[in-house]
Amino acid sequence: MKTMERGGARSDVPMSKAEAGPSLSATLRLHSQQGSIAYDDTGGSGPMVVAIPGMGDLRGEYRYLTPQLAAAGYRVVTLDVRGHGASSIVWDDYSAHAIGRDVLALLKHLGQEKAVVIGNSFSAGAALWAAKDAPEAVSAVVMIGPVLRDAKNLPWYIRAILAIGLGGPWRVNFWLMYWTSLFPSRKPADFKSYKAALGANLREPGRMKALKTMVYLSKADTEAMLAPTGLPTLVVMGTKDADFPNPAEEAAWVAGKTGARVLLMEGAGHYPQTEMPEQCGPAIVSFLRERLA
Repeated sequence: MKTMERGGARSDVPMSKAEAGPSLSATLRLHSQQGSIAYDDTGGSGPMVVAIPGMGDLRGEYRYLTPQLAAAGYRVVTLDVRGHGASSIVWDDYSAHAIGRDVLALLKHLGQEKAVVIGNSFSAGAALWAAKDAPEAVSAVVMIGPVLRDAKNLPWYIRAILAIGLGGPWRVNFWLMYWTSLFPSRKPADFKSYKAALGANLREPGRMKALKTMVYLSKADTEAMLAPTGLPTLVVMGTKDADFPNPAEEAAWVAGKTGARVLLMEGAGHYPQTEMPEQCGPAIVSFLRERLA
């Protein structure tokens, strides 16, 4: 049964030192015939959570959520998606479905039978694909700012801006400008250093080509397979998420397709887990405790 909740935080509240995200742990690797997927692992014997960042970002986007989940007793694994971060650049498939298969391969590699899967943006579809392909391996799904369908009737000038922005030597700066706009209320304390690290990664040869491929991929296959998962499922949506004309309506649409509960984060953008971690993190932990008890 779908329910809708609202959460939020004052944009003028500074983040405390306790809220500051930790440095990434040592990079581990899942190898395949095509390349390798980079990941980190908090370790421990608790229930596993696998967190997947969205396109054009790094696994560090969960740097605030990871310690909150770990403190609640979870073993947390975050990964860099294909073409991003420390993962291999060249793949024959960058789709959400392919990333979902990477999640399942990672679980097998780690000897884990089941995990909560969290996906942000484009990678929310990967979480759903993992649940569809191996429902016995997924205990719950959390989708943050899920992008699960193609934009309808995109104006020609938006298409032109994308083509120009992603096509020239300014493409990394263009992406970083767009990425910055996804934090409408406040930026995390480490925003400048994280943005610099993201920019340095995207300037590595081939990274922007992989990102551009992902940007233009159709999500029609993901939209077509949407159905109630039968698993505890949560949609977390910022009310100021610029990726959607009406974020609340998009969240309701996703919930209607998947049977998810909706949590609206008042004033947050596309990354509520880093923009408002003191609200988003406890809400996710509470949902998992309630539904997986």
